[in-house]
Amino acid sequence: MNWIDCTIPFTASANFSATPAKTLAQDGWNASTISLYSHAGTHMDAPKHFGVNEKGIDSYPTHRLMTMAWVVQIDISGRSQLLQPEDIGAVQQLLQPGDSLLLQTGWHKHAGTAYYRDALPRISEAFAQWMVEAKLNMLLVEPPSVADVNNLEEVTRIHKILLGADIIIVEGITTANLHGTKANIIALPLLWQGGDGAPTRVLAQPIEP
Repeated sequence: MNWIDCTIPFTASANFSATPAKTLAQDGWNASTISLYSHAGTHMDAPKHFGVNEKGIDSYPTHRLMTMAWVVQIDISGRSQLLQPEDIGAVQQLLQPGDSLLLQTGWHKHAGTAYYRDALPRISEAFAQWMVEAKLNMLLVEPPSVADVNNLEEVTRIHKILLGADIIIVEGITTANLHGTKANIIALPLLWQGGDGAPTRVLAQPIEP
């Protein structure tokens, strides 16, 4: 089975650190104490993240975390590009209720830079509303957010539209090795009871070349 890992590994940063808790030489085994921001790296948002309701990351039933996604390649031509429904082309008519959508923008290439966070392509309000009407199950994106993280009004509005419609949001994936137009997706967040979000391992199995 050709499963592709779409998860960006953690490295030392302001949002992640690992310090030795035990060492092989002194204690007989290696172990670490990890400090981790809940929305660092590849992660999933919970409704609680923007106060839509009090449902945490553990509230998503497992069957919704295994899904078929349309993989749509979108060319990014400028800074902070606003994505519209027409950017997904024929998938607008092909997507069925309960399907998921993975936007392949190549944004993972900017990970580790200020540009990755400050110039990311954004989901427009019209696009977010279209996803609600289409009854999307899960939206997966390469940027660290679906909206401008430097604009509180925008990032709140777009998250509330999506999370308010019970659309699962997965941010910060990489699609470096993913090809094709459809894929089976497994997205498993850290099972943190009542959590506002959590690091998530995302695997994709291409269905169509």
